[in-house]
Order: sequence, then structure tokens, then C-alpha cells
Amino acid sequence: MIQQISDAELEIMKIVWGNPEKVTLFPYILDGLAARGKPCQKNTLIVLLSRLMNKGFLSAKKIGRRNEYTTLVSEMEYQTAQTKNFLDKVYEGSVKGLVSNLIMGDLLADEEYEELKGMLEKGKEQQ
Repeated sequence: MIQQISDAELEIMKIVWGNPEKVTLFPYILDGLAARGKPCQKNTLIVLLSRLMNKGFLSAKKIGRRNEYTTLVSEMEYQTAQTKNFLDKVYEGSVKGLVSNLIMGDLLADEEYEELKGMLEKGKEQQ
């Protein structure tokens, strides 16, 4: 089971997931946080990265004096786990309840609605 992570930890993971390289270096994360308007002290970032490693989201390999961070949980895996958790908690596992709320609550733009409708139709055709 994928553990919950804090908002600050999620910001770090978004930077790591968005990195086109296989490994992410500390300065890349520090700069990424600053670019997102969420600057972080070096010591705070070290603690957050350590927590992410303990939770099984990242691994680190020491190369000389620097750590190279590699993701162990993909963005899709995390999103799927969080979506399932949200569905179970708020809608008692009902996807229909969630989609109904999105439609009735006017939370979907017309183009999003049409896109989802098309995806559902494609899914039916593939069965």
C-alpha cells in the first residue's frame, strides 16, 4: 500500500517526477521548489527527502558528496492510490457517485465532458 505524503513532500515528488533525467540531484529539487514559489531551506529539504525515502517513494545513491535520488513510486501509481483512497473515503467506493457529482456540480467543462464520454465509448468498444 502506498503511504500518504504531506503537501510539502508531494511538491518534491512532482519535481522528481517531472525531471526528464533518471536521477535527480539535490540542487535540481531546491531550484524546482524555488521556481514553483515554494523555496525551502537546505536542512528542511534534507529532512523531507529522508521522509520520502523512509516512506518508500525515493531511493538515494551517494556519489562522492552528493546524493542521486531515484523515484520508487511513479506519479500514476500515486495518483491511482490517492484516487482510490478518496473514492473509498468520500463516495464509499462509488465511481458513479463521483462522476455524478462532477456533472451535477457543474465541475466539468463541456469539452471535458465530451472527452470523458468518448473515452467511455472507446472502452466499451474494446471489450
